[in-house]
Amino acid sequence: MKFSKFGQKFTQPTGISQLMDDLGDALKSDKPVNMLGGGNPARIEAVNELFLETYQALGNDGSFNNSDETNSTATTSMANYSNPQGDAAFIEALVGFFNRHYDWDLTADNIALTNGSQNAFFYLFNLFGGAFNEQDQTVDKSILLPLAPEYIGYSDVHVEGQHFMAVLPHIDEVTHEGEDGFFKYRVDFDALENLPALKEGRIGAICCSRPTNPTGNVLTDEEMARLAEIAKRYEIPLIIDNAYGMPFPNIIYSDAHLNWDHNTILCFSLSKIGLPGMRTGIIVADSEVIEAVSAMNAVVNLAPTRFGAAIATPLVENDRIKQLSDNEIKPFYQQQAKTAVTLLKKELGDYPLVIHKPEGAIFLWLWFKDLPISTSELYETLKEKGTLIVPSEYFFPGVDISDYKHAHECIRMSIAADEQTLIDGIAVIGEVVRGLYDGAK
Repeated sequence: MKFSKFGQKFTQPTGISQLMDDLGDALKSDKPVNMLGGGNPARIEAVNELFLETYQALGNDGSFNNSDETNSTATTSMANYSNPQGDAAFIEALVGFFNRHYDWDLTADNIALTNGSQNAFFYLFNLFGGAFNEQDQTVDKSILLPLAPEYIGYSDVHVEGQHFMAVLPHIDEVTHEGEDGFFKYRVDFDALENLPALKEGRIGAICCSRPTNPTGNVLTDEEMARLAEIAKRYEIPLIIDNAYGMPFPNIIYSDAHLNWDHNTILCFSLSKIGLPGMRTGIIVADSEVIEAVSAMNAVVNLAPTRFGAAIATPLVENDRIKQLSDNEIKPFYQQQAKTAVTLLKKELGDYPLVIHKPEGAIFLWLWFKDLPISTSELYETLKEKGTLIVPSEYFFPGVDISDYKHAHECIRMSIAADEQTLIDGIAVIGEVVRGLYDGAK
């Protein structure tokens, strides 16, 4: 059977497909697996209880009317399409929430829903990256990632070709809670602003995640302001992926603020507050972008799913979603990060391990300096020993990493697992990595 170029692109092996396949195989396996590789959020008791309580309330909300027809909110959300922009009640709740907390003066014309943030980035990257007709000629434009490494799921969403350009970071040695053994990525603005593609009009948008997946890095307010200024100067949008950031799930520990204007596109998700199966993404943008996303929704999905919106609407209206994020979700992951750092230093404190400063998200980014093998090979060895991580080479879209040693020396490790899985998984990582360094001496 022959596939089109479109089909061939999306059926070839990719980093994200390998990750999801390995996670699925691990879940089906009858052998214990230390799941430190995926992006699934942790199961937090207080979070699950609130979602269950809300779900039950939806089902009891006017469950039956006099004609014996079910008309609960839950049933309505499942039995009817929304319009292509998304569930109107949830959008209105979000307008009120963002204006209440940030004074952005949004209207419903500034928000669209998608079937998860991955769906949102498929739309946005194909809207702003690829072939453009300008002045009777075709110009290929890229999405500029100002700080690599970046999210593995960005890499393969373009319909045609690869349309990313990325800037490698400054790497600073830093302390964390008074301890050495940490580093932090910072944007190399000299390299960024001197990119010929930026000056020549071959960049369609700038995009960054904050906190960054995979590293947990949080771009500073100064870095964000400078990126916003560059985007406006070149008349391109700044896209910010807030899947782990403010205001929900707010897994961010540094002093940071969230800003929006009509040149900024903010992307949010319900996944990391604990509802990944609901596939609900949120885009806040200028009305022109929202109209385009809504049109794409109509073609690709008819309409976004409504069930996640139905559960989240009352939590947004009464600010429970923010309270949950601030009081339960953020402290949970902050403690998980501390636990994981302690375990890693116990296992590898005398070896060349450096940890990216934990500033947010649900991962730690580990750098094994001068590791005798690549972390892709390390991934296979750890998988054989029942421990899943993600090797670093998949997190550099838009960069030729063939001669960039650092891109082959890091791993992303989830901290969303329970404590025993962290203990067991980090013990396996420690044993294997110690053996590699010792064998190379």
